[in-house]
Amino acid sequence: MKKVLLMLSLFTLMLLPAMSQAGASRGYIAIVGSSTVYPFATVVAERFGKTTKFKTPKIESTGSGGGLKLFSAGSGIKTPDITNASRRIKKSEYERCQKNGVHDVVEIKIGYDGIVVANAKTAPRLVLSRRDLYLALAKEVPNPDGSATVIKNPYKTWHDVNPELPSTKIRVLGPPPTSGTRDAFVELVMQGGAKTFPWLKALKKKDKHKFKAIAHTLREDGAYVEAGENDNLIVQKLEADLDTLGIFGFSYLDQNSDKIQGSLVDGVEPTFENIANGKYPVSRPLFFYVKKSHVGMIPGIRGYLAEFTSEKAFGEDGYLSDRGLIPMPKSEREHYRKVATELEPVMSASDFK
Repeated sequence: MKKVLLMLSLFTLMLLPAMSQAGASRGYIAIVGSSTVYPFATVVAERFGKTTKFKTPKIESTGSGGGLKLFSAGSGIKTPDITNASRRIKKSEYERCQKNGVHDVVEIKIGYDGIVVANAKTAPRLVLSRRDLYLALAKEVPNPDGSATVIKNPYKTWHDVNPELPSTKIRVLGPPPTSGTRDAFVELVMQGGAKTFPWLKALKKKDKHKFKAIAHTLREDGAYVEAGENDNLIVQKLEADLDTLGIFGFSYLDQNSDKIQGSLVDGVEPTFENIANGKYPVSRPLFFYVKKSHVGMIPGIRGYLAEFTSEKAFGEDGYLSDRGLIPMPKSEREHYRKVATELEPVMSASDFK
């Protein structure tokens, strides 16, 4: 009897690792990140789930910063396999990946997107400059007396900012600090507007930190309202309030063109063509990042990458362009398809800002 019990005990001990391994499996791809990339990733995930033997990936819209925080927390099935980003990964985020054991990070650029400043289609369309937007939304603005100093933003209406604009109250719904759209907006629009003042342009070269504090900090007095990561909700609010503007990715304008319209920025309309040819001044690349270590652990990752980087998806006439994604040139598409196939990881933190 003791011999039988001993054999059973040994058998159980041998079985435990296999049971643990089975319990440690996850049968679907887990994706987090950018609300801008979310609709593109969702379309790819749904097609992938319908046309393959694999389960449809589960995607959460957490914002680029929030997604990269989850992604860089470590490896293993309790962490995401992929994170979407409407900006490139930062040096600090990449270093956090390395610190937490996420060593082979694969970067896939999927295309380009424009950031639009939109309002309801039934409201007057605005023609704005980046200078107008900076003066309307910055927490501190250059002193109107012409001195190289800043004051608390005194502007209440668009007319206060620019006499050619209407006398409507400044109220803009936009993304929170965790959003890649927010990062891109302050860099492309706010910074671009600040540099139209010669002394601020000079300050950027002398003291980058001070310049950034002036150029990147948005006001907190109700003129700029953080509206979360749900861009569809912003669209709904614009329909309800004709005096409010909203900031989000071009794809949401494209999908809701019957309800909202994009303001001209520096005289250029936010259209597919103008973003693709570089005329529209507020555009940025879109990415997603993959944990190479998860490829052999989570079923379907290779197939999902192949679907996303196929010509039928992110190509010039691909189904993602119908959703508002601006395709990359052929040479870039071929490069990132190769990266996705061979799972070439980013080499070092020196590649990032």
